[in-house]
Parts: sequence; structure tokens; C-alpha cells
Amino acid sequence: MNPDQDPHRGQPVLAAGADPTAAKAAMIMLHGRGADAADILALAGVFRRGDVAFIAPEAAGRAWYPYRFFMPAAQNEPYLSSALNVIATLLASLAEDGIPQERCALLGFSQGACLALEYAARQPRRYGAVIALSGGLIGDRIDPADYAGSLDGTPVFIGCSDVDQHIPVARVRESAEVMRRLGGKVAERIYPGMGHTINEDETAMVGALIDALVASPTVKTA
Repeated sequence: MNPDQDPHRGQPVLAAGADPTAAKAAMIMLHGRGADAADILALAGVFRRGDVAFIAPEAAGRAWYPYRFFMPAAQNEPYLSSALNVIATLLASLAEDGIPQERCALLGFSQGACLALEYAARQPRRYGAVIALSGGLIGDRIDPADYAGSLDGTPVFIGCSDVDQHIPVARVRESAEVMRRLGGKVAERIYPGMGHTINEDETAMVGALIDALVASPTVKTA
């Protein structure tokens, strides 16, 4: 892509935890609209894992795409494709450091949650985990027939409020069903009256997923 078509290229990428060359696993952390990489990376401190590489890219202008996620996807281009390319580039870099995709978790909040789900659904394979905190698949309509392939048992966690002003609960449920049809091992939790935030139950769930990923057999590439 040329710069006009790849607006997120060259944006800062922050890191915490282990160096990827020595880590047992990695987590790509995707912030929400109006936030930045440091905001989402602060969540890594909750998990206190020195053996996991936490990687947080930053969106140009603090937004991964300009319009609401349930608008037609074409209206959010070229920002959406550029954002998805950020994830692909980071996964490729982690693979070069010896962390294969089945040991990489994708986590996002809000816009970042939508991106994590959309990337995994468009590029289904075994990931360490896919974690969407207040998000759903992107587009004005969701047709399961548009997604093909297999997540091969990837753990998928989707958490959201039932009254989130930004994320319709119906889209959360549609997204969970797509991920199930793709072969994800989906845990879906809808929290009554929570609002647009992250709660302690969600962080506990994410911590458990990280623990399980780190404890799984390690296959480091050269």
C-alpha cells in the first residue's frame, strides 16, 4: 500500500513483559477509539507475566477506522485494511522471533475488539486465543457464509454489556456464533448493566487464558 492507503503504517508499537525472542507466548493488544497503545498496554500489568511478550500497536489519530463498526465496511477503508495489516505484520514479526501464531493471543477493547475478531474470522487458523472485550465483527450485516476456514479449537472469549451504547448485544451474539461455526472454542459473557468498560470477571478470564497458553506445550521455531 502507498502511504495514503496504509495510514497506520509506521505508527508506534509499544511493548512490555518478555522479549519476544525469549517469551513463551505473546499477546497483541489493540486499543479502542480515542485511546492509545499505552492505555491498552497498561492492562498487561494486571496479569503480571514476565514470560509473555505484550505488544501494543497505536492507531493513527487514535482511531483504527473513522465510522462505527456496524457501518458498511467499505466506508471504513482504507483504514480498516491498514489496521488488519498491522496485525498481520506483528504476527509475522513474532513468528520471526520464534513465536508461532498458535502461541499468539489477539486481545482488543472496543474498536480493538472488533479488529481482533475481524482479523481472526478473515484469517482463521489456530491462535493462542482471541479476546474481544466489548466488540463484534465489522460491517453493516453479518453473513456466516462470508467466513470460511477453521480456527481449529482456538479459545475465543467475547465479553460485553447488555446495554453498551456502542456495541449492540445482537451483534455480539452474531459474532460469537460465527466464531463457533469457524471452529473456535467460544466463551460468551453478557454482563447486565455494565456499560462500555472492562470488569474484573473479564480480566480474570483473560488471565486464565494466558495461564493456559503459557502452560501448553511450547514449540519454538528457529
